[in-house]
Amino acid sequence: MKKLYSKKEKWFYDDIRGFCCGLEIRKVLYSKKSKFQEIQILESESWGRVLTLDKAIQTTERDEFIYHEMISHVPLFLHSKPKKVLVVGGGDGGILKEVLKHGTVKNVILVEIDKYVIEASKKYLQKIHQNSYYNKRAEIIVGDGVAFIKNCKNIFDVIIIDSTDPVGMAEDLFSDNFYKDALAALKTDGILVTQSGAIFAQWEEFSKTVEKMKRFFKYVSPYLTVVPTYPSSFWSFTIASKNFDFKKIPFENVEKKYKEIKAKFKFYNPEVHRASFAIPNFIIKGLNR
Repeated sequence: MKKLYSKKEKWFYDDIRGFCCGLEIRKVLYSKKSKFQEIQILESESWGRVLTLDKAIQTTERDEFIYHEMISHVPLFLHSKPKKVLVVGGGDGGILKEVLKHGTVKNVILVEIDKYVIEASKKYLQKIHQNSYYNKRAEIIVGDGVAFIKNCKNIFDVIIIDSTDPVGMAEDLFSDNFYKDALAALKTDGILVTQSGAIFAQWEEFSKTVEKMKRFFKYVSPYLTVVPTYPSSFWSFTIASKNFDFKKIPFENVEKKYKEIKAKFKFYNPEVHRASFAIPNFIIKGLNR
C-alpha cells in the first residue's frame, strides 16, 4: 500500500502494523532515491507539503510544530543553560529552527547522513526550516551521526536524536554502542532526548528504547504528545541524563525561562511541558513488566 497512487486516486498511504494514514495529494514536488533511502516531497490538499522517507511520513507543514517543539524545548528548558547542542538527523531543519530560539545556545551542530534530504528541504520546506541552516550559530555536517559522536567527549549540553524508525540505517542510533558514545559526548549535566515511536503502533520499539537507555543513563523518562500524521497519533520521546535529575527541576524554573525567551511557540508552553510527563497507567504497567 505504501505508494503514491495514480492521478485518478491521488492518495498517499502510510501504513504500519494494521494502521494506515492517508493524505490526498495534489502533486509530487520532489522524488529521488539516494544511496540511503527514497525521498519524496508531496503537495497535499490539506496538510501542506509533506516529507516522506521510504514511503513513511516524516513531517507535514500543518503539524510539524508539535513534534519539533516537543523534542527540542523539553530538554532545552530543563537544562540550566544550554550552550552547545547536537542534532543527529533532522535534515528538514525543523529542530534546528527550534533550538536556535534559545539565546543561550552558542552553537548547534546538525549531522544528517543524507545530503539530499537537506537539499530538498532547503528548496521545498522553507515554512518548516525558516532558513535556519544559514544561521551563524548553526553548523551543518553531512555524515554519519554514529561515527561523528564517537569522537566527541564531554562536549554537548543537549543531544537530540531525530531518527527514522529503528530499522535499516537508523538501527545503529538505538544500539548499545551509540548510547555509550552519546553518554561520553555529554557534559556532566547534559541531557539526551530521542524520538521513541508510537505508543500503540510501535510499542516494542518504544519499550525497548526506554529499557536500553536505562542501562546507560541514571535518569530516564518517557514523555508524550500527539502528532496527527504519525502512526496512531500517540507519540513518545525518551529523555535521559547521566548525572542530572531533570524531574527534580522546580516547575517555576521552566516557567521563568519560558517568560524570558522572546521566541514564539505554537504548541509548547510550561503547562504542556509538565503534562507531557504524566504517563498513563497502561504504559507504566507495560514498562514495569
